[in-house]
Amino acid sequence: MQLDPNFALAWARLSSAHAFAYFSRVDTTAARRDAAKQALEKAQKLQPNSPETQLALGYYQFWVLCDYGLAKTTFERVSKMLPSSSEIPKALGYIARREGQWDQSIAYSEQALALDPRNMELLTDAALTYIALRKFPAALKFYDRRLDITPNDPDVIALKAGIYQAQGNLQEAAKLLSEINAQTPFFLSFRINMTELRLERKLGEAIRLAQARLAQFHFTSEGDKGGNQVRLAWTQRLNGDTAGAKVTAEQARNTLEPLCKNQPDNALLAAGLSVANAVLGDKESALKEAERVITLLPSSKDPVNGPACEEILALVETMVGENSRAISTLTRLLQTPYSGWLYVPLPITPALLRLDPIWDPLRGDPAFQKLCEEKQP
Repeated sequence: MQLDPNFALAWARLSSAHAFAYFSRVDTTAARRDAAKQALEKAQKLQPNSPETQLALGYYQFWVLCDYGLAKTTFERVSKMLPSSSEIPKALGYIARREGQWDQSIAYSEQALALDPRNMELLTDAALTYIALRKFPAALKFYDRRLDITPNDPDVIALKAGIYQAQGNLQEAAKLLSEINAQTPFFLSFRINMTELRLERKLGEAIRLAQARLAQFHFTSEGDKGGNQVRLAWTQRLNGDTAGAKVTAEQARNTLEPLCKNQPDNALLAAGLSVANAVLGDKESALKEAERVITLLPSSKDPVNGPACEEILALVETMVGENSRAISTLTRLLQTPYSGWLYVPLPITPALLRLDPIWDPLRGDPAFQKLCEEKQP
């Protein structure tokens, strides 16, 4: 745009990029929100009626304003301008999912894929919807379709491994994660591998891997760094290294506290801070921050990611000894479709409850044992 400040399409796409960063909580600052609005206004001034500008408007209404009704009206108007574009059913599917209309979201996804069957973003998105519904065989089929297009894609292979973990098939998951190391760029792949080591109870190996990543990896944000510090701290705690865990948790808190002050509405940052406080033994602050996470992203407003906030609460409740409350939270989560944070992007499953040492304090309770034995929905 420095070369051509009148390039309306570029302004429209820049607006959508800023809007998505704001929506996905990469950056929830007012500056990011305003950047999305300013780029949109530039596009509207140059080409107000172009389909690209109208698309950017729809995404701004969806991702920044969170006005789903207004966004749907805009996208439906654009659909008449771009009848053969998969972008419109994709966007409408996103909105349906955010409204908890899972069947309608799947229908839009199928419509988009019929128009663009080799679109890798659409294939991944369809898989994520089925994962949220715990329909894992269907999700695997979409990942396999992606691998037909891009064989040996390490990130898709890692996402498949996560599904096997959710099903309790650690042997198959481990086969798919053998190439993951401290320098693996895709954070989900690294986290899925950390989960695998924890589920296999190879906590020492998980600690060494997390320490290597903190020492060697170039994090794109302080928030990512803080998240890795939190995961290392709670893994050290699980491994019995209370002193080491508190040192790491203090580092995490020092990383995350200023970020939380700068982005008070960022649920991801608040979640990390709540777990760091739990590792430090600050029960009151940990529970207070975990409960604040839920108010920032309530399930009533975001059925996709909202329940993941309750995962954080369940984890903190378990860590600070509120076992019955944690079991109640987990009971509710097992009955809910959503995209998870602890096992991102997977929701909690009976197999994960059975295998993960983070839930060990609950194992003596018959109510928790029942959760572990229940069949997947």
